[in-house]
Formats: sequence, structure tokens, C-alpha cells
Amino acid sequence: MSDYERKCTEEEKLLVEACLKSDRKAQKQLYDTYARRMMPICIRYTNDTDSAHDLLHDGFVKVFTHLQDFKFEGSFDGWMRRIFVNTALEQLRKTAERPYMVDVEEARSLTDSDYSVMDTMSAEEIMQCIQRLPAVYRTAFNMYAVDGYSHKEIADAMGITESSSRVYLLRARQMLQEMIKKYRK
Repeated sequence: MSDYERKCTEEEKLLVEACLKSDRKAQKQLYDTYARRMMPICIRYTNDTDSAHDLLHDGFVKVFTHLQDFKFEGSFDGWMRRIFVNTALEQLRKTAERPYMVDVEEARSLTDSDYSVMDTMSAEEIMQCIQRLPAVYRTAFNMYAVDGYSHKEIADAMGITESSSRVYLLRARQMLQEMIKKYRK
């Protein structure tokens, strides 16, 4: 069962309710409990530790600001993950130097190739390669391959077309393949 399908536990419910009552100890407990879980998300969507820490901070500001919006219907962890991914996307949009659109003909000409060399690497080695991807490729890759978003959801979140999402994912995979080949030599 994924985090998004899981129901809110009684412990999570009590913690959220205490935070909603401005209980400082509960707020600290929420941060201490979930910061370790959210930091890997922040690192995946940024390219350095300082930016990841900034993103972690911004994400928690949003969590505490919108805590009353959590309806206890699904996983609290999944709800928080969405906030952190959306915060990362907002940051990407703020810092983007060019639009995210890709020519339709270019999208049609791309094909997927064999990426089996990744099967021989550790997760840490793969993460190092992912961190070196350009921000838009890294974002599309993370959203699709790691966080399970559809191309439509990625397109909506990033303000791009579905074909652009597919192109970014393919380019990310191609770049990763090349990095991994060089990394292994």
C-alpha cells in the first residue's frame, strides 16, 4: 500500500490536532518526525544541500500554514509529500530561465533506449547522477519515476504540455544513461 492510499493513523491525528491548537511541543515533534522523511524529497528536487534546506523550511512553513486543510482522510505523510513536491515546483518556476515548452516534432522523434546499466548501481550513485541533471529534467524525472505522477499531472504542475513532460523524462533518462556510462568507466 502506498503512502497516498494509507489512512491517517491515530497517532498522526493526535499530533496534527495538537499542532492545530498551537502546542509548541507537538509542532516540534511533527517537524522532528517528518523532516527526515521530507529532506530526501527536497534533495531530489534541488542540486545542493543549502537549497534543499531552504526548500525543507519553505515546505514546513506551508505545512503549518495549511494544516487545517488536512482532512484526515488519507495519509498525512502523503499529504505532506504533495506539499513538498509542489513547493519544489514553485521554486523551479521562480528560478527558471526559459519556458518549459518542447516542439511537438521533437517529442515525436525521441525514443526510449536500454537503461539497464542503472541496475548495477547503488541508490546513492544514481542519486548523485540525478542531482547533476538540469532542473527541469530532474523535476520531470523525480515526479514521474520517483513520486509516481502521470504526465498529465506533471504537465499541470509545471505549466507545460504532456508531450513536454514525456520529452523531459526521456532526456533525463538519456542524460542519466550517459552519466552512468561515464561514471562506471
